[in-house]
Amino acid sequence: MSDDLDLPDLSGGQPQAGNATPPAPGQSMLEEEEKNAADLAPVFDVPVNISAVLGKANIDVNSLLKLTAGSVVELDRKIGEAIDIYVNNRLVARGEVVVVEDRLGVTMTEIIKDGDTA
Repeated sequence: MSDDLDLPDLSGGQPQAGNATPPAPGQSMLEEEEKNAADLAPVFDVPVNISAVLGKANIDVNSLLKLTAGSVVELDRKIGEAIDIYVNNRLVARGEVVVVEDRLGVTMTEIIKDGDTA
């Protein structure tokens, strides 16, 4: 998980994390990263929708209408295969399902860069 998510430039032209220029003389990388994080402060409270997709299935309407409690829908993923993580309907990562106390969670194992969705 060492890759940074590509975020739109909302900082008014300031460099972003992951695309940062080397720090100015006398300025440490930590100070530069803190400055870049502060540039994103206006968007910290913007809500986003996160979806973790176990798999997909294509079925016709007739089969859909026949589904009842206990029916099994076969998904396109194998056991242990990474699941897709979407933010606002955009694929951003892949991960594994984990249990956190009594809830399901997702551990990100791969960050998806623009155009790297194959």
